[in-house]
Amino acid sequence: MIITIPLVLFMSIVFILTYLFVRTIDRRKWLTLLVSLALTPVIYFYVFYPMVNIFSNYHHQKYFSSEHWLEKPALRYELSDHMIASDLLIGKTKQDVEGLLGEAEWLTWDDTLKSHDANRWNYGLGIEPGAFNEEKECLELVFQNEKLTEIIPYKEQIEFEVQD
Repeated sequence: MIITIPLVLFMSIVFILTYLFVRTIDRRKWLTLLVSLALTPVIYFYVFYPMVNIFSNYHHQKYFSSEHWLEKPALRYELSDHMIASDLLIGKTKQDVEGLLGEAEWLTWDDTLKSHDANRWNYGLGIEPGAFNEEKECLELVFQNEKLTEIIPYKEQIEFEVQD
């Protein structure tokens, strides 16, 4: 475990709160201190830390890799930020993009054409972890003259299929 300033700060806060709580039960300072020292890591790692992870929207960022993209579609959101920021795919042909990302999962609907637009490919990125996350991450890839010109991230409401 790496000891960082936030870890020390949060552990101190948990220790103070535990100490104040235990002091209401027993007034002996040595016993209160001993129980607080023993309970602080337990409370921090089994109560405080899991709650922070449940309610925060943090996820790991990974460098883009075509193998990871194709093998684990539910974790694509970890790869997408690097792919967008580095302009890794911008300027590539449709064949090159299809070779890296696989076949488009769906095409964008164009109301003016009343048909799917073959120059707008969409990929699902999976669902970011979090307690109140009701949206899934998606990417739209825009092609002009057979070359990728733009990558647009967007969110879509999660819909569950009802089984009869």
